[in-house]
Amino acid sequence: MLIVMTKEATAEQIQAVSDKIRELGLTPNTIPGSQRTAIGITGNQGPVPAELFEVMPGVAQAIPVSQPFKLVSREVKPEHTVVTVNGTPIGGEALAVMAGPCSVESEPQLMACARIAKQAGARLLRGGAFKPRTSPYDFQGLKEEGLKLLAQAREETGLGVVTEVMSPGTVDLVARYADMLQIGARNMQNFTLLEAVGESKRPVLLKRGLSATIKELLMAAEYIASRGNYNIVLCERGIRTFETMTRNTLDLGAVTVLKQLSHLPVIIDPSHGIGLRDGVIPLARAGVAVGADGLIVEIHPDPARALSDGPQSLTFPMFEQMMQDVRRVADAVGRRL
Repeated sequence: MLIVMTKEATAEQIQAVSDKIRELGLTPNTIPGSQRTAIGITGNQGPVPAELFEVMPGVAQAIPVSQPFKLVSREVKPEHTVVTVNGTPIGGEALAVMAGPCSVESEPQLMACARIAKQAGARLLRGGAFKPRTSPYDFQGLKEEGLKLLAQAREETGLGVVTEVMSPGTVDLVARYADMLQIGARNMQNFTLLEAVGESKRPVLLKRGLSATIKELLMAAEYIASRGNYNIVLCERGIRTFETMTRNTLDLGAVTVLKQLSHLPVIIDPSHGIGLRDGVIPLARAGVAVGADGLIVEIHPDPARALSDGPQSLTFPMFEQMMQDVRRVADAVGRRL
């Protein structure tokens, strides 16, 4: 159930509706909009009688919500959500580009990536300080030292920092340094972690799991929103299929479906989406063409020596070429960088 308040509804009337929802043993979720406030009801196992709220002062209408992912559904909020990260809007007319190394390896490596990202037009710096790896013997990241280097890069370049958090116990630590918390594909259904980042109120980049359905991705986002954090950006990063010639299969159709079902911004990760350096630029162009709100890509000054994801990391000249190509596609579809 979604309770839509009138434009003239007072704070007291909104509070009264929230109190009524709590009296029923349910949870009110206030969703501010550009024109009016809406209150989503969660916790109910069956339909909630609309007449209980339609007679209350300040209520415009009570609308049943059919989707199980209530708070992130476009039924609840028809208008697009724009998430702002360190001054950069994601989900508006302008496309947001996040670029940087898969792993923070050293100060020279990270600073070189940050400077070229800034120069080429990216607004956000990605880089892993905590790295979930398939093998326990692979490089696991510099951890807090990596976070400090990311903060140093932000200080020099002004780029916002996007980095992964892997466990509920490190959310506060990562949030001290990062502007946006990334939930990686392997943790998309780590529900305790989703609740923790929901309580942190930091913007969240939620990546689709390796074998997750679109509905499962949206339900993961619902976990975050249910804790009061609506600053969520969804990321299609490729799913595991029967194909062996590429690392993953980038599901561009998911971008259009997600934007139909949800008000949240959607970006793509063409680096993980194919896992092959030469395929990243074409997929980046295609993602913008189908309506993605931004890109997250991996770059490295010397991909052959990267400690992680070298085969899919763009060289600096390739990244600059990608940005030029993306600008042209964005212009063609009425968007801009």
